[in-house]
Amino acid sequence: MKTRFKTNAKIIDILITAIGGTLSIGIMLYAIFHFGLRETWPELVLNIFYIACLVMIWMYFFKYRITTHQFNYWCTLSVGMTVLLRDILFPPPLAFYSLHLICLTLSVLLLCTLTFFYARKDWQSYTKTNLWTICIIDMIIAALYNYDIFIETSDEYTDYLMWEIWIRPTITYGLVACFVEERKRQ
Repeated sequence: MKTRFKTNAKIIDILITAIGGTLSIGIMLYAIFHFGLRETWPELVLNIFYIACLVMIWMYFFKYRITTHQFNYWCTLSVGMTVLLRDILFPPPLAFYSLHLICLTLSVLLLCTLTFFYARKDWQSYTKTNLWTICIIDMIIAALYNYDIFIETSDEYTDYLMWEIWIRPTITYGLVACFVEERKRQ
């Protein structure tokens, strides 16, 4: 089967995304079945968007019926929906209000950068720094959520939350790696 990327570094980037994303989504699906759908239905909705992103990354990697423009549009939309749902409309309760405001501000910034960098037709003209900004902002948000989990008392959900926090940064890492490589080709 033909792959879009030939260098080992890019193949490793996609493998990291695939393995990390699949492991995280698998653990979250287990948590959904363990705790029941009544309590965890939002996680199921988010996992649908995450699974869609992973499927599109694989389709893009193997050049299977998806163009660069389609990949750009649908992955951006899927990640944007998870940011909107998880971090802006239904944010998790955090220990400190200031931490909540920082995460909310960064989430809005992430949504704006997704819209600005990916939703435009000339996204190929952006530099690597512009593209990696998205991944870095997402990782900062995840690190702040991680910090919040450490300062709060742990319960039966803590282990699952630790996995759930890092799904989206893993997926944005893969998306940005794909786009940086595609930008070089143009």
